Amino acid sequence: MENIIKDYIEVKNYSAIKKALEDMLPADIAELLEELDTKNSLLVFRMLHKDVAVEVFAHLSVKQQTSFTLMIKEDELKEILEELYFDDKIDYLEEMPSSVVKKILKYSPETERKLINQFLNYPENSAGSLMTIELVDLKKELTIDEALLRIRRTALDKETIYTCYVTDSNRKLEGTVSLKDLVIAPGNKKVEDIMETDPIFVRTIDDQEEVANLFKKYDLLSVPVVDQENRLIGIITIDDIVDVIEEEASEDIQIMHGLAPSEEEYLKTDIITLAKQRIFWLLFLMLSATITGNIIESFQGSLEKAVGLAVFIPMLMGTGGNAGTQSSTLVIRGIALGEVVLSDISKVIWRELRISLMVGISLAVVNFVRVYYLGGNSFTVSVVVSVTLILTIMIAKVIGGVLPLIAKAINIDPAIMASPLISTIVDALTLLSYFKIAEAIMHI
Repeated sequence: MENIIKDYIEVKNYSAIKKALEDMLPADIAELLEELDTKNSLLVFRMLHKDVAVEVFAHLSVKQQTSFTLMIKEDELKEILEELYFDDKIDYLEEMPSSVVKKILKYSPETERKLINQFLNYPENSAGSLMTIELVDLKKELTIDEALLRIRRTALDKETIYTCYVTDSNRKLEGTVSLKDLVIAPGNKKVEDIMETDPIFVRTIDDQEEVANLFKKYDLLSVPVVDQENRLIGIITIDDIVDVIEEEASEDIQIMHGLAPSEEEYLKTDIITLAKQRIFWLLFLMLSATITGNIIESFQGSLEKAVGLAVFIPMLMGTGGNAGTQSSTLVIRGIALGEVVLSDISKVIWRELRISLMVGISLAVVNFVRVYYLGGNSFTVSVVVSVTLILTIMIAKVIGGVLPLIAKAINIDPAIMASPLISTIVDALTLLSYFKIAEAIMHI
């Protein structure tokens, strides 16, 4: 369908474009707009019915939203923002320049203006910055019939109605009740008779990653957000959490591979920005590699006496780096899912020691056969390389398992302790072990 619309644009068949857009979902239209040039993108956007345009606008990237904001008339922008769900409006405003925010606030009612300012002051990536105020709240004294009548009257303006929230006169959260339970309960019963009195909730300052873990653990569609006095402020819905999970996963992958985190698409990011994202880690790793160079230089005499040892340095360093990365990847994932915490550090060490011993011995046996029988090296060189291999894997796996936990304990992203950093540390320890073992066994 996207290609058909592009063909219609080329021949300026606007009636056909409008008809084709009617058969597309908002998310697909947004994807099409991202692919078009600025002029045609705005042209197609203006062909949309207002209700559809609002949904499409919410799906657009920040870059595209900014572009439209600067191009469309103020009254058009006002109409779109009036229809946006509150959390989508906050997401939009968080990324806009201050001049645009001031313009939007100027057209907002006073009560909403205060709420917007309050939301914009919540810490970035906190539950408060994610939530929406468009929820269904009920009083426990209502009958089921009265509650359903209230839902019918207000549902159109709410982001979700599947879970309703019961509050007292001071808006303190007292419980939750599902729409399913309301529908099947007798009409003369009270809300308090069927509500859950011990609801799962989060606080406005809780980190978005912790909120995402709650959704996963309890299979939630939404979760209430309360302030320090347990007053209901808003809710977070599953669609926002899906975005958080994607964002956190992308960030971890980028950090684990030595890149500065970025939300921009690869092909839409200019090369200067991409270069800046990569240069820091490459510079750090290049400079840290001088440590391994210094170790080799300090054992130059030993290498001159047993030149054959140098051949196995890349294999040992590569195996150690890979072994450490394996462990760190699993532990980082465990930390992200809440399966591994700092108090488990002794369990992680004990587990990785046993794993590394089994893996190390297996690889050492294969390596000994390869080096001694197939490679024609001396027995002592083969033993030195094989013993070092076992020790390298043990060191690498323990370091790979422990460093992410230490990072978490000192409030550093555990993903930093992944491949590049662990490889650098393990490389240095591998070389030290290798030369020390060689000196002890070969007396060089």
